[in-house]
Amino acid sequence: MLDEVASAGRENLDADHVSRYDSKMDAEAAEELVLLEQLGLNEQSEVVDIGAGTGQFTLTAASVCARVVAVDVSPVMLNQLHTKIGASRLSNVEVVQAGFLTYEHRGRPADFVYSRYALHHLPDFWKTMALERVRRIVRPSGVLRLWDVVYHFDPREAEERIEARCAMGGRDVEGEWSRAELEEHVRDENSTFSWLLEPMIQRSGFEIENVVYSPDGFDAKYVARAT
Repeated sequence: MLDEVASAGRENLDADHVSRYDSKMDAEAAEELVLLEQLGLNEQSEVVDIGAGTGQFTLTAASVCARVVAVDVSPVMLNQLHTKIGASRLSNVEVVQAGFLTYEHRGRPADFVYSRYALHHLPDFWKTMALERVRRIVRPSGVLRLWDVVYHFDPREAEERIEARCAMGGRDVEGEWSRAELEEHVRDENSTFSWLLEPMIQRSGFEIENVVYSPDGFDAKYVARAT
């Protein structure tokens, strides 16, 4: 089996990076929660957040639903999340150190599976295995909300597009994404093209109901429903 911890990305295992993660990355959790509520999330819903990280979405969702299982392979990220949970006094969050390929769901099937910027850490073969396992977690007609780094441009444009992306990086890793970090993401992680990922989602037992691609062609947000 793939070592998911080793594939998690250097920075996600680095305590200094994790300590400043929330100041560098806004997960737009409130807006994401509104979307899920429009899709049926309520006080009885159970959510599995895979790649929960520091828990921006986990804690927001837990304030309105029955149960959230926060899943992440990084012990450093989960230490940060445990601290936040203690401060919040929420009692409906379960934290599990695992990944797409190792998480074993307990209890009734989830109504929603949420994942943001996590699936791209897996090579394409393992993405498919991960999506198959996600389908087993979620109930029929349940929702997968997948937001990830997805390349939505012609491969012939890759060099120009990636250079433009990396050129946006600054020098201060404390408060922004540096060029070196952006280059590392491209070089060492496993982001894939939309025309490869979307058949994986569909073959795993989901129907893609909606997808929004970022204007720069580097992000995609999917709403997929279990068939």
